[in-house]
Amino acid sequence: MTPIEFDDVRVDAYMTTDVDTARPDEWVTDVVDRLKDGVEYGGLPVCDDDGRLLGFVGAIDLLEVPGDDPVEAVMSRDVVVVRPEMKVKNAARVILRSGHQFLPVVDDDHELLGLFSNGDAVRSGIERTTPSKVESTREMLERTHGASVGVSERSVVVSSLIPTQREVYADELEGRKYELQHGLAEPLIVLSYGCETLLVDGHHRALAANELDVERMQAYVLTVSPDEVGELGLRRMARIGGLVSLADVTVNDYLTHPLVEKTEPSR
Repeated sequence: MTPIEFDDVRVDAYMTTDVDTARPDEWVTDVVDRLKDGVEYGGLPVCDDDGRLLGFVGAIDLLEVPGDDPVEAVMSRDVVVVRPEMKVKNAARVILRSGHQFLPVVDDDHELLGLFSNGDAVRSGIERTTPSKVESTREMLERTHGASVGVSERSVVVSSLIPTQREVYADELEGRKYELQHGLAEPLIVLSYGCETLLVDGHHRALAANELDVERMQAYVLTVSPDEVGELGLRRMARIGGLVSLADVTVNDYLTHPLVEKTEPSR
């Protein structure tokens, strides 16, 4: 996807559509119970029976409110909303300037279609940059080996990946775990070479997935036939480094490095 194409990406391509809502006549005590169960957005959009957005009720709206009060008595009615056809980049600017963590998405009849969050904005930016990396990797392989390289998108089995990088860093590994747990992880870039799948880009993400027992990850798959190329440079790199599986990758923790010191706490 080129930058120009990304400029045309709409909010409805990234918004969350499975959204829990509250009714205006619902009792406050019932909403409190639902919020205690861990509602993702810290509150609930309030909609009528036809699905039209009337407001939003969050935890702060319910403080010291009698449990038998109706939600419509305490909900916020001044809600910033966006349309599904709005460009992602513009919705991200609204989130940044308004300070909201998410925006309800409504149609012309004010019917709630979904929510667009700051996490969706981040995810859209991640997915924008990946194709350029895929293309540059493909061009490098074709230039180096004089072979045609196919490109596809599919999920791959994490445990079957052959790494081409000897070490990763503990702090970045934790960051990739967070991204995986919140649906923000960038796809891997792998190379299919006969019966083998070489990991080209995304070693931290793959190791994080392995530690979290994630069996499969989305990936851009570059394909080279062994009939065209006797031995790929990346395959040779893995062989020389003794890299057979993700278990062979070393996790480097700067905080335990012998050249990193910790000061003693003052007494």
